[in-house]
Amino acid sequence: MSRDRYVDFLRAWAILLVVLGHWLITGLIRHPDGEITAPELLATVPWTQWLTLGFQIMPLFFLAGGHAAAGSWARARAAGGSAAGWVGQRAVRLLLPTAVYSGLVLLAVGVCSALGVDRATLALVGWAMAMQFWFLPVYLLLSALTPVLYSLHERWGLRVPVGMGVVGLGVGMLVAAGDAPSRGSAVEAIGALNYLLVWGVVYQLGLCWRDGLLGGDGGTAPRARGRAVALAVGGGAGFALLVGPGPFPVSLILVTGEELSNTNPPSAAMLAWSLAQVGVALLIAPVVRRVLERARVRRAVRVLGAGSMALYLWHMLPVLIVAAAFYLTGLAPEPRYGSTGWWALRVPWLLMLGVVLVGVVRALRPVERALASVEVRVRPGAGIRGAAAWRMWAGLGVSVWALTYFAGHGFAYGGEFPVRPAVGLALGVVTLCAAFPRRDDGSEGSDGSDGSEADDNDGGAEAQESGRTGRTGRSGQAQPSGRALRGRGAPEEAARLGRPPAERETRS
Repeated sequence: MSRDRYVDFLRAWAILLVVLGHWLITGLIRHPDGEITAPELLATVPWTQWLTLGFQIMPLFFLAGGHAAAGSWARARAAGGSAAGWVGQRAVRLLLPTAVYSGLVLLAVGVCSALGVDRATLALVGWAMAMQFWFLPVYLLLSALTPVLYSLHERWGLRVPVGMGVVGLGVGMLVAAGDAPSRGSAVEAIGALNYLLVWGVVYQLGLCWRDGLLGGDGGTAPRARGRAVALAVGGGAGFALLVGPGPFPVSLILVTGEELSNTNPPSAAMLAWSLAQVGVALLIAPVVRRVLERARVRRAVRVLGAGSMALYLWHMLPVLIVAAAFYLTGLAPEPRYGSTGWWALRVPWLLMLGVVLVGVVRALRPVERALASVEVRVRPGAGIRGAAAWRMWAGLGVSVWALTYFAGHGFAYGGEFPVRPAVGLALGVVTLCAAFPRRDDGSEGSDGSDGSEADDNDGGAEAQESGRTGRTGRSGQAQPSGRALRGRGAPEEAARLGRPPAERETRS
């Protein structure tokens, strides 16, 4: 199977719109006493809530993630890899850069707290630097469940996301049944299931898409198009009913003061809008694929995909830099918040943040190269079992707990240093990385099923095309480079000894 560049495009497009959306809704005000605040645009200017219909694009990221995971897990399983090994490799790929980012932010929080920085300011900055973290624990959990979800997919196909969607719809309506004060902890706990059910529906549709049930290999064009039209029209109509006569707000981002939220937890309206987005993405796929045949477009997607993790983690840092340079000094012009002049200044605001972010990403290149080297040494073996597998699951669980805390509270809740989640994230990542391949536990060896195959669509497109990851054999498994095989004489011998690849491709 050849690499589907459209999947790379969906991932890159989703990250780009998330960054632009966060920048667009972030507006700063400098008060006469020098205090800087960030009023909530969606609450202050209510009509802007309609903009979230275009900027809430994360369903496409889960769709692309499911597509990539389906191919990667199928190959790993066929090559004899274990679920723990496959999940651990993908978790390390996400958690290492996340741990570095979190560690640096927490270090800054600790220093600022010791210097007596205002607690309200520290809490605001800590929240801004963690506002994107909601995605990480959800995606890690769905990755951990992929072996089970794929088994269900092989047996029941499209009936799996349909069933998940029905349950998610019921959970969403249960949460919406009463007003906020009347909801007990039990209802809130049940509502939290929709983080996995709603986003899991889209992820599961990615599995179906990869295996031809929604188009592509194995699917007939008329049936695939009919299903895409049904998703787009049905999802859009369902969203209109749930938002219009229904109880849900139009905003697809949490708005302070609203009794119901479409994202916390994901609601029935979010489920409907996600299905509509999937349908539209499938319908426009042929047109976008033709555009992606152009070399310049492919190159742009590769560049954006290669730096997607850095963009996602660090994109709020430029806001702090620009705020310090122009708002603390009083140099920034400040028309009335939400006025025509304010919106006109959004253009130079976005351009300036983009320039700063490019500089931040370039400055992080040595860190990314160091992380690439570390990942090769600490990622779990493809076939780990026994004690190593238990270490991996324990480390992943603690890491997900810590990231969930940061997603809900920020890095400085109440202006205080978050000791327990900070220690938890450190212990979780270290424990996860301690599940490295050992020759005495039967887990040595890597079958190349960690996402390096040409059709994995799990990032690293630029490495695939430039040949930095070695050659790909007829079976679709990535072969180690000549330097890694030197003195061994055969790919089989290198695989048996569990030698890591000579170089690690850049991944999203």
